[in-house]
Amino acid sequence: MATTSTTGSTLLQPLSNAVQLPIDQVNFVVCQLFALLAAIWFRTYLHSSKTSSFMRHVVATLLGLYLALFCFGWYALHFLVQSGISYCIMIIIGVENMHTYCFLFALGYLTVCQITRVYIFDYGQYSADFSGRMPSLLEYLSYNCNFMGILAGPLCSYKDYITFIEGRSYHMAQSGENGREEIQYGRTEPSPNIAVIQKLLVCGLSLLFHLTISKTLPVEYNIDEHFQATASWPTKVVYLYVSLLAARPKYYFAWTLADAINNAAGFGFRGYDENGAARWDLISNLRIQQIEMSTSFKMFLDNWNIQTALWLKRVCYERASLSPTIQTFILSAIWHGVYPGYYLTFLTGVLMTLAARAMRSNFRHYFVEPPQVKLLYDVVTWIVTQIAISYTVVPFVLLSIKPSFMFYSSWYYCLHIVGILVLLLLPSKKTQRGKNRHEDIWLSQSKKFDEGENSLEQNSFYTTNNVCNQNQEMASRHSS
Repeated sequence: MATTSTTGSTLLQPLSNAVQLPIDQVNFVVCQLFALLAAIWFRTYLHSSKTSSFMRHVVATLLGLYLALFCFGWYALHFLVQSGISYCIMIIIGVENMHTYCFLFALGYLTVCQITRVYIFDYGQYSADFSGRMPSLLEYLSYNCNFMGILAGPLCSYKDYITFIEGRSYHMAQSGENGREEIQYGRTEPSPNIAVIQKLLVCGLSLLFHLTISKTLPVEYNIDEHFQATASWPTKVVYLYVSLLAARPKYYFAWTLADAINNAAGFGFRGYDENGAARWDLISNLRIQQIEMSTSFKMFLDNWNIQTALWLKRVCYERASLSPTIQTFILSAIWHGVYPGYYLTFLTGVLMTLAARAMRSNFRHYFVEPPQVKLLYDVVTWIVTQIAISYTVVPFVLLSIKPSFMFYSSWYYCLHIVGILVLLLLPSKKTQRGKNRHEDIWLSQSKKFDEGENSLEQNSFYTTNNVCNQNQEMASRHSS
């Protein structure tokens, strides 16, 4: 019998026992399926053309809080506490100055909640996690607690959400070129049905993979004493890769389902492509094909948890004047929680990112042409990237210090050593930094060699621009 403690509802415990899954996971899936149906109802009966923005905000918030209460119980009160205190901060210091203070408060409050959850109640047992975002008034409460994103996101900019609630998203469609917006009047509202069905199919395949193959390839087997003592190095490398590959479908399922829920409600429209087809990837959180075919650490990170990565880039990376990569990875670790494995993963990620960047800047331009050489380079970098990613994230799955160091010691810290040697021996490319400029200018020059990265950067540019304009939008609303 699958048992785990939960602060949420136990109404579905019989179902949990029947399917042999923890109750918190069952609650999550059932609530997300309910949210999918609610999204269809929301788009049909509470369309912006049929009701007011106020009513859409209220209904979205109440449904969201109900789902939070069902899944998390009294933990759901954190949303309301954060909202009230953040609103008081906004009133005291003013809208223009609230970003830093609300960020510091929200991050500190989130950390206290994570410490309480992990070290007081259920260390390593409670498998459903939570992360906070910055709240405020009814619009902010709706933005943070709406039923479409309260359980699994994805994170979206305030401006995009308000544009959707007010029904203006279909009249401000991005052209897709250099992130510029084009106002397109006279078009009928596109239907999200095809996009939703496609994403639900991905969800079904991901869930099936997770419930069958994933359980036969546990990450913990990498530190099994018998396996470590008897397996050859090629076997260890292959199992490391396939076990982490098998661990990803649960994220594919959760994030793709969340994306489908938002699309079903009409949120996520990003304009039309050059062929006139509607795009529903405004707030998509991952690109599975690019993840599995990544030939660089950067490409993997750019396509994994996309919206959170854009938030980290905006609030930390572009604002940090000293070691922005290190600061961003540390902030990401704090945001995820307080398990030691998170910090081992993200600190290792700093080393891997900097080493991969140095390798790329020093050698990539030698292998761009001819195509046969480029293909060979891509194959080699794909293998290296997949092994490095798997090696890096093992502690993220194992959570604790002891098993994490058991794994790294069984590999003799080989990739750590290689990364340090790369940074010590290879010349680092000097970069220029200006106000709100990316640290690595050379990356923008090398993007032309990767079509996948090109399309990603365009989407990132557009979404980041929305975030950049967020404060101005909020200030104008509250001053009117």
